[in-house]
Amino acid sequence: MRAVKGINGSAQVLELPNPEMIPQFVKVKTEYSVVSVGTELMMITNNGDANLGYSASGIVMEVGEGVTHVVPGQRVACYGVPAHRELLLVPKHLVVPVPDGVTQQEAAFVGIGAIAIHALRQAKLSFGETIIIAGLGILGQVIARIAHAASYKVIGLELMEERCRMLEAIGAIACRNQDELQKAVESDQACKGADAVMLCASNRKFSMIDDAIGWLRDRGRVVIVGDTGTEFDRDLLFMKEASVHISRAGGPGRYEETYEQQGVDYPIGYVRWTEGRNMGEFLRLIDGHKIDIQSLITNECALDELPIMYQSCFEKPQKSLGIVVRYDQPNPAGAADSFDNL
Repeated sequence: MRAVKGINGSAQVLELPNPEMIPQFVKVKTEYSVVSVGTELMMITNNGDANLGYSASGIVMEVGEGVTHVVPGQRVACYGVPAHRELLLVPKHLVVPVPDGVTQQEAAFVGIGAIAIHALRQAKLSFGETIIIAGLGILGQVIARIAHAASYKVIGLELMEERCRMLEAIGAIACRNQDELQKAVESDQACKGADAVMLCASNRKFSMIDDAIGWLRDRGRVVIVGDTGTEFDRDLLFMKEASVHISRAGGPGRYEETYEQQGVDYPIGYVRWTEGRNMGEFLRLIDGHKIDIQSLITNECALDELPIMYQSCFEKPQKSLGIVVRYDQPNPAGAADSFDNL
């Protein structure tokens, strides 16, 4: 099978062996995968050998022993395994059926959706509270849409004009700099600062935690979502009795061998929202027209074109956001532009 990996600082198309079926897993023929731009560019740059992608959709080819919730021929969304490859072998709890009202392109965002939902759960917000999202890349945009659907007051911070306009299109507030953000926070005298700040930027050399604490109300929460720096001033944290949390991927179960590899689920009475249940909830939001994912798709390419797409993202990051990779399918009329138009 063909796959795209990061090799010594560049993305390359490789031929890999087809995966062998094992119990508690599902074999899927990929139809679409999604590029998590910030994460994947960082992996290509930093790692000698990087498995790229983690979110996709496709058709079930075969199910292993112990798999009963999907059957061959069924449309599914997948998370948590290297996704930019023609065949996927996915733990059963990370494979969810795609509702009739959700396209395969939209379903391919399921991994990003699960991460966004878990991050919001870490913020522990209540109806009507205010959330600031710093960094409006693809993950920040999805978080904003889900937060807006939940009737939180959403304020975004982003330097790139195109991304600010995307946020404003859903009725949320977008700020181009920290001065605008401070004014937006101070304009609501009822809340005395944001209830939570989500840090979605991807830059380990730079920490925004001190800034985030300044935007919070007393006893607010900072949630680290992106791969960002984590240094902070203890005195700032102390004066507001604020808390700093980190969001681990798609939710409970991630990186746990018994859940992912052995197929042992957590009882719903003890763990209401596992990563698998978060995946299903994301698809439900799309199916019910609570969030719009289609408008976030800015580019589409074939698998063989993905290395060139990465290079375009390095050169013109402002033009790339939601990038879908297609497998053995023509670019449909009216689809998002390819990398040639970046």
